Amino acid sequence: MVLDSQHLDAWLAQLTCNNEQGEYLLTDIIELASKSNHRVLARQAENPLEVTGINTMTQLSNLERAMQIDNAHQLMEAGVQLLDPSRFDLRGRVKTGRNVRIDINVILEGEVELGDNVVLGPNVVIRDSVIKTGTEVRANSLIEESTLGANCIIGPYARLRPGTELADEVRIGNFVEIKKSKVGKGSKANHLAYLGDSTLGEEVNVGAGAITCNYDGVSKHETHIADGAFIGSNVALVAPVSIGAGATIGAGSTITRDVEGQSLAVARGKQRVISNWRQAARSPKTPAKQKEAKA
Repeated sequence: MVLDSQHLDAWLAQLTCNNEQGEYLLTDIIELASKSNHRVLARQAENPLEVTGINTMTQLSNLERAMQIDNAHQLMEAGVQLLDPSRFDLRGRVKTGRNVRIDINVILEGEVELGDNVVLGPNVVIRDSVIKTGTEVRANSLIEESTLGANCIIGPYARLRPGTELADEVRIGNFVEIKKSKVGKGSKANHLAYLGDSTLGEEVNVGAGAITCNYDGVSKHETHIADGAFIGSNVALVAPVSIGAGATIGAGSTITRDVEGQSLAVARGKQRVISNWRQAARSPKTPAKQKEAKA
């Protein structure tokens, strides 16, 4: 409503809640203005959604879905391929390039930018992030306040937390979590790894189960991994620590000191093998214990 401010105070003072809802209704001002011989003009809204009332959670849900369908149609008109526009949520603003493809149940929040040929798999959530040309985000991945370079492959089931910066052609696989870290061109962590407060150079390989131990209970510390380093499976890098270019860290190692480039570091307990070992004999179960086990 657009009203004459000179009369608004008087009309507001006359509003009452003597109605079925027990509410003060601003729309009653129209009746008061008419009774005061003021001219009242009506204008039809171009979009009914702009003036739809909401009094119940059902009405709120219906209006939300209608707005999301409208958002989806605008994106499709701009050239975005939505596999099912009824299962897409935009909760902010998105800037899209050409040939963007979005699967079902994707949620975009805040300010999101998707470059040309970006592909988003099902159940992906992206919040306040930039994803550059040709990058694919696979199913069930969560990306927050991050920047992804061109031609990366993310997920499925990856989590990129705030402060993540990926260069071009990086591969981050399933159940990998990255926080406040920079990953150089062509580097990869394909599964089950954690990189926090880290800087990785180019063509670094991070094996399954490898983690950066960045928190000592009081402060956060950084890990630096130079170009071409190979981090084996189940490695713990205890920060602050640096791994030189081309270095190799043997699987199962816990690294607490810097490792020079082009060297091999192995830090794990020595394996012992006892020959002709027999397990202790187990006592036979009594009938009572057998019944108990079955129960």
